[in-house]
Amino acid sequence: MRITVTVDGTTYTDEVEPRQLLVYYLRETLGKTGTVVGCDTSNCGACTIHLDGHSVKSCSVLAVQADGAEVTTIEGLARDGELHPVQRAFHDNHALQCGFCTPGMIMQTLDLLADDPDPDEHAVRHGLEGNLCRCTGYQNIVRAVRDAADRMRPGAGPAAERLADDSRQMVGGE
Repeated sequence: MRITVTVDGTTYTDEVEPRQLLVYYLRETLGKTGTVVGCDTSNCGACTIHLDGHSVKSCSVLAVQADGAEVTTIEGLARDGELHPVQRAFHDNHALQCGFCTPGMIMQTLDLLADDPDPDEHAVRHGLEGNLCRCTGYQNIVRAVRDAADRMRPGAGPAAERLADDSRQMVGGE
């Protein structure tokens, strides 16, 4: 089947097998290897991307279901060589060990912060509960999400505000 999908701002038209999962289309056809394959069962969240502004586990979506959609992957977050505030917060707070879950955690964090721009620890843990990390105790991940919320607030600086505005637009806010 022929699909047309916009991924990270670029439109692609490709032939895909009707049963091909979106995660494999992104990785194998488009080379978006930041979207990782974790469990193939939608349990771990490592493959989380944004589909039309909302986080989804791309191993649970067929590529044909994305026809006509807007997809954002971890590769689409940085702008002009500058990390997105969520990416920067994860880096600065050492919110990763092996890094395997990090792209999915970051993409889910964007959705979480769009719904709750100032989450407390409980809200962060609840908002990320569909994304598993096998290496950390989650403390640094929680710290990074709360730091990202601070960085994305108005007054955080022009670059952070521009990237935060881009994020809100990606997830259907403002």
